[in-house]
Amino acid sequence: MVLIKTSMGDIRLKLDTENTPKTAENFLSYVRNDFYKDTLFHRVIDGFMIQGGGLTADMNTKLTDAPIENEAKQAKKNARGSIAMARTSDPHSATAQFFINVADNAFLNFTGESPQTFGYCVFGEVVEGMDIVDAIAKVKTGNKAGHADVPVEDIVIESVTEVE
Repeated sequence: MVLIKTSMGDIRLKLDTENTPKTAENFLSYVRNDFYKDTLFHRVIDGFMIQGGGLTADMNTKLTDAPIENEAKQAKKNARGSIAMARTSDPHSATAQFFINVADNAFLNFTGESPQTFGYCVFGEVVEGMDIVDAIAKVKTGNKAGHADVPVEDIVIESVTEVE
């Protein structure tokens, strides 16, 4: 279990160490190193997802460890309340950034081995605080430092910790 404390409230996650062990361990490594402290939910699209875990308040990208293998093939689906790894167009480029689905996003699921069909790896789910996720999804957004869909008022990830 992991607790994300945000400036809007707490979100509790259960990680899927069975289906996505490498991805869950990668996330926990960043958690244990306090990497997520004072990062933002920097990309928020109502009806889709909220993304965070890599940019500071001044919109600088934090340095990360090497990318990990994408385990989307054996992962659960990108359903409402699931947490998945963000990545570039390279399927195996995920590092620290993650997103929480606020809707069922089947188009993000693994459907094949090509870069376009590999999908986004779900590595856990929200077990408490979906009301906070929904509230974050509804905030006013704009453009900031070359990024779109950025909350007008910072939504800070104050800490991410392992809990019972």
